[in-house]
Amino acid sequence: MDKKIPLRKCVGCGEMKNKKEMIRIVRSPEGDFSVDATGKKNGRGAYLCNNEDCLEKAVKGHGLEKSFSTAISKEVYDALKTEFKNIEK
Repeated sequence: MDKKIPLRKCVGCGEMKNKKEMIRIVRSPEGDFSVDATGKKNGRGAYLCNNEDCLEKAVKGHGLEKSFSTAISKEVYDALKTEFKNIEK
C-alpha cells in the first residue's frame, strides 16, 4: 500500500499541492506571524505556493486573514515578503 501524500491548499491561488512543495505561514500562540521553513513550528498554519505571486494573491484576496480569522497589518505582510524572498534563494 502506498503512503498517502499530505496535500495542502494554497491560500493564494487555491491549488492543492504536496505539503513539502509549499511554504507554511505560522501564527504563534502569542499572535506573532512568521514563515516556517521547517513545517514544525508551533501554532496555526496556512500554506502558500513557493512563489511571490501566490503571496500577492493572498494579500489581495485576504487569504491569510481568512485562514487565521484575524486582521493582519501591513507591517506583518512586509515582514513575510522579506522572509519569503530569503527562502526563495
